[in-house]
Amino acid sequence: MIRVTPLILAVALFMEQMDSTVIATSLPAIAADIGSEPIALKLALTAYFVALAIFIPISGWMADRFGAKNIFRLAIFVFMLGSLACSFANSLETFVASRFFQGIGSSMMTPVGRLLLVRSTPRNELVSAMAWLTVPALIAPVTGPLIGGFLTTYLSWHWIFWINIPIGIAGIIFSGIYLKVPDERTPRPIDLVGFLIAAVAFSGTVFGLSVISLPAVPITYGYLTLAIGLVATALYVLHARRVTYPLLDPKLLRHKLFRSSITGGSVFRIGVGAVPFLLPLMLQLGFGMTPFESGAITFVSALGAMGSKFIAERVYARWGFPRVLGVSAVLGGLLIGAQGLFTAETAAAVMMGVIVFGGVLRSIFFTGSNALGYADISDEEASQATAIVAVSQQLSVAFGVAVAGAVIEITRHFTGGELTLINFQIAFFAVGALSALGGLVYFTLPANAGSDVSGHKGRAKG
Repeated sequence: MIRVTPLILAVALFMEQMDSTVIATSLPAIAADIGSEPIALKLALTAYFVALAIFIPISGWMADRFGAKNIFRLAIFVFMLGSLACSFANSLETFVASRFFQGIGSSMMTPVGRLLLVRSTPRNELVSAMAWLTVPALIAPVTGPLIGGFLTTYLSWHWIFWINIPIGIAGIIFSGIYLKVPDERTPRPIDLVGFLIAAVAFSGTVFGLSVISLPAVPITYGYLTLAIGLVATALYVLHARRVTYPLLDPKLLRHKLFRSSITGGSVFRIGVGAVPFLLPLMLQLGFGMTPFESGAITFVSALGAMGSKFIAERVYARWGFPRVLGVSAVLGGLLIGAQGLFTAETAAAVMMGVIVFGGVLRSIFFTGSNALGYADISDEEASQATAIVAVSQQLSVAFGVAVAGAVIEITRHFTGGELTLINFQIAFFAVGALSALGGLVYFTLPANAGSDVSGHKGRAKG
């Protein structure tokens, strides 16, 4: 059952992760079909991420109140309805609204799916289970553009949404049959005020970062909403300290391992979130590759991610969380930066080798970081912990894309306004350095931290 549960959850999460990236390749075709402009249609991407930012914080309360398994299956169903609505959209307004609705379903799938995994898996088996669950999040961003380009070119853009229907139906059926998870329900009251403040805080931050990095509306709106989001975040922290049952409880950060997982994981994810944005653009605009050629090269990252799940459990059992997480983050960040050394003359095999090895390190890192975060979290706190993790992941990825976009825009002023290879190279160096810094957090932990989860207990003294 240790593999059945994460694989069922992984299928649904793959569908969600794939959909969030596959649409980017199809924007020109969708825009032409519904009578809009590709730049305006980027509002659909932003609407999706805003929906995630608004509803992820309430996912933990929903799971506790109505049952995690029920909410997970409902989330898949809502995601399917949103996919159908997207496929039948005939205007910019209906498409943006459909993507927002789809994002509501998506906002529940990831945190509630991870909660189901934590509740159904013994702590000493969590690394292996997380290894299977982590793969979709790493494969989808690199396979999405390739699949999206193929479906849009040889069938139609509608298929990028229609393929979610059979996958979703299978997910609902198999989760109903095979997910054997205790139906734990906690009738704690909802923090409605906290939900409203958090909605403004996280949606404002995500919207602002999205507009700054991918302007679809005047960039002034991006800075304004980002400022509103940051102010609301501070207000939420003050609010959460005063109520008995906060929607997201900052007190969970008192747990050292959970805090380290959030901090180190968020910093490392800045570079990881920027790569799917930077690399295809550099290959296409800097090297003159077609979208399909670019996708064929970036696709190999998925091979590294898949291969790593077979060694992650043994690596952590042998060397423990702190050393493996620290080393994999530092090396992973350096490999992200190394992609800035690519030129049009660099052999494809060399580029693919760097990307594959980087995929291995990222997968090992996220498997361990996700598992370490629950090492000192109780079952009663798990629902809130998964929501906090999901929010931090969304914010760090959005921040990564914003940082990469900002570096490109700043360096363009020194290259005469033209977008050249050097702009991408500097951006890779910057986000790679930030990711490497994430590893420093783990080197401060004791060598046997989280040993009950990693299986490294007793070896730190030898």
